[in-house]
Amino acid sequence: MATANPTMFQASDLNQHNERVQRRYRLLFGLMTLLLITPVLLILGTLVVKGGAAISWEFLLTAPTDGMRTGGLFPALLGTIWLVTVALLLSVPIGIFAAIYLSEYAGDNWFTRTINLAIINLAGVPSIVHALFGLGAFVLFFKFGTSILAASLTLAVMTMPVVIVATRESLQAVPQAFREACWNMGATRWQTIRRVVLPNSITGILTGVILEVSRTAGETAPIMFTGAVFFTPFLPQSVFDQTMALSLHLFVAATQVPEIAEQVPFGIALVLIALVLTMNSVSIAFRMWLRGKKKW
Repeated sequence: MATANPTMFQASDLNQHNERVQRRYRLLFGLMTLLLITPVLLILGTLVVKGGAAISWEFLLTAPTDGMRTGGLFPALLGTIWLVTVALLLSVPIGIFAAIYLSEYAGDNWFTRTINLAIINLAGVPSIVHALFGLGAFVLFFKFGTSILAASLTLAVMTMPVVIVATRESLQAVPQAFREACWNMGATRWQTIRRVVLPNSITGILTGVILEVSRTAGETAPIMFTGAVFFTPFLPQSVFDQTMALSLHLFVAATQVPEIAEQVPFGIALVLIALVLTMNSVSIAFRMWLRGKKKW
């Protein structure tokens, strides 16, 4: 009976070399990932340690008092929710429709390329420039005044490229065979987009919405000139009212309020981070639920 050669299944020198190289790259990529995660963990840890003592129901549900040295941040929390919600309602539909046009209807010509270039450039414009644009366009020209509507429109213009790019990439990721099958069955282009393309690209669209929420909630300059105020004793009743916002409230508490307790600015930052994470978590959970229903 023949016996197997013991060296038959041994790795060759080339295989051993490739395995060593693979381990090195795995270690390198793991260290790079750790370097990315470490600052986030340090920031969150610092906020929890220094700001956790300030968190209470009174801090969350009352207004600032004694020149913002004491009290809570409820008006700023509510104002941030107002700004994010209105900005999403304004930017997401327009961004999705623009992406549908660019992906499904527009041809490859100079006009389309100009639009794509404008979208890329708009995404790189500094937020302070958007603030000045919002001040001139929405506050002064359209006479919305310093209001939630003016601030939300400014935020919508600033974040709309994120929605357009994410939606367009998601639409283009849907296999062309899906469209051709619908066309062969007699469906129109719009019926194909509405019944097939959009449902199969909704998870990518939600990715753009998640990124928009994160940026919208944390911006200060665009709302400082257009709708957010240092302090107001009244809660906003409509989009034409002024409002406080967490990002501006944090800036004011950290730089403009003397003799404020150290934990208060850290507590405001912790609440802002928690609000963004909560909104993002809801969107991610909804996206995962939709992804689980996909058949391909």
